[in-house]
Amino acid sequence: MKILALDTATEVCSVALLLQEPGAAPTLRVRELPAGPGHSAHILSLVQAVLAEGSVSLNELDCVAFGRGPGGFTGVRLAASVTQGLAYGAGLAVIPVSDLLAVAQQALDLTPAAAGVLVCNDARMQEVYWTCAVRGPDGLAVAAAAEQVGGADSVQLPPGLPGPLLGAGRGFAVWPSLQQRLGGRLLEVQADLLPRAREIARLAAPHWLAGQGVAPEQAQPVYLRNDVARPARK
Repeated sequence: MKILALDTATEVCSVALLLQEPGAAPTLRVRELPAGPGHSAHILSLVQAVLAEGSVSLNELDCVAFGRGPGGFTGVRLAASVTQGLAYGAGLAVIPVSDLLAVAQQALDLTPAAAGVLVCNDARMQEVYWTCAVRGPDGLAVAAAAEQVGGADSVQLPPGLPGPLLGAGRGFAVWPSLQQRLGGRLLEVQADLLPRAREIARLAAPHWLAGQGVAPEQAQPVYLRNDVARPARK
C-alpha cells in the first residue's frame, strides 16, 4: 500500500507518504513546514521530497489523501486542488479525510488511556469547528458525532460517549471558557494540536482498503460554513 497525504487546512503545511508491504508494519515519510504563509509555493516540493525519499513515483501510488476540512478556506481549497491535479494526472483515486479526525488521532496517540476526544478547532469569526471521536478497535479515530461550526457555547459532549475523554485543538486555546465549562469531564486538554498529513495518511488507509476512494473531481472541500461571503443583513 502506497498513500500520499497532504494537509494545508491550517498554518502548518505537511505532506506524508505511507508505505506498507504485506505482512509488514507501515512506515511514514513526512515533510512539514513551520507555521507561516506561502504553502502554495512549497507544497509540490514537499511532495517531491517524500516521494524521492520513499523511492516511489507518483504513478506507483495507490491513492492520494488530503485534509478536506473544515479549516481555513484558502488552505482547504489548496489541498483539494493540488490533490485533484496530482491524482487526475496519474489516474489515481482520492481519499478525503476530516481535519477534525486528524486532530483526534493525534490526541489519542498521545494519551493511550483515553477512549474518546472532543475536538475544537478555531474557526475564526467568533466560532469553532467541533466534533467528537472515539478510539476504534484498530486504534484509529472514528467519528462519534456530526461535525459542526458555532459559538463556543454551542459545544456539548453527547450522552453515552465512552471515557476517559480528552479535549484537543486550538479552539480550547482561543476560548478558555470551553475548558472551564467542560474541563471537569475531560481527562486533559491538548490545546496546541493542529491537523497534519501523517494522521491523514493513517486515517485514509482503511478507507482505501475498503474500496472507498473517489474520482479526483469528486474530492471536494468541506467548509461547514458556506455563507461567509454573504453580506450581513441590515
